[in-house]
Amino acid sequence: MICFSGSRLACCCLAVSLPLLADSAQQSSSSSPNLRASASPSVNTPTAPLITTEMRGDIYMARKMYREAIDMYRQAPASAVIANKIGIAFHQLLQLDLAKKSYELAIKLDPKYPEAINNLGTIYYSQNNFRAAIGRYKRALRYSGPSASIDANLGAAYFSRKDYKKASEWYDQALQLDPDIFEHHSTFGTLLQERSIGERATFHLYLAKTYAKSGAKDRALIYLRKALEEGVRDRKKIPDMPEFASLKTDPGFKQLIAENPKPL
Repeated sequence: MICFSGSRLACCCLAVSLPLLADSAQQSSSSSPNLRASASPSVNTPTAPLITTEMRGDIYMARKMYREAIDMYRQAPASAVIANKIGIAFHQLLQLDLAKKSYELAIKLDPKYPEAINNLGTIYYSQNNFRAAIGRYKRALRYSGPSASIDANLGAAYFSRKDYKKASEWYDQALQLDPDIFEHHSTFGTLLQERSIGERATFHLYLAKTYAKSGAKDRALIYLRKALEEGVRDRKKIPDMPEFASLKTDPGFKQLIAENPKPL
């Protein structure tokens, strides 16, 4: 049981105060029966919400207190959800072997649990085993249904294998499901989205193309600028790339191409 600071003192005070309140109430009721009769119906003792060990673990996760979260989750009844959350906590601590074991346990407890299957894929991705990662992501999709995060993970895995065509297809699909998918930042949640992508300049160029095709002009220009500043290759070919056809007459696009930002 977790004791917050001051809780023991509060309990002691409560234990001392209750008899005094009881005596006071008894004296008051015996001396004024009318008051007792009118006051009784208004008594309404609120019921405090029950905070489970899993909820306490979630609170620690939100505070980035991952070891405390693990200790709390371990006190909760065993389940695939709990095992997956323990895995994420170990993942955040970069203890990937322990994270992997927790994800595998979650899958053992529930073989169709897409979050744990996806998260196991991110372990393989971090180990540069992109083929195994792709297999896990696709398996997760079979059980999850449409998922922008898993689609984005598949895009990242194919991108890392330099299969840019398939990467673009999965990125496009992710963006159709969630226009803000590439803007999300880390969250402890139950499903991890891969972010550690090599070749940042090329990656940002592909994001710029993806946004341009979807009509998100402002974001396309933001990522195109990043790609240029990161030294993307073949920058002279950018104005003629078919994905940027809709931006050719845009003043912001013209200015960016004219500036041709040098690599930082």
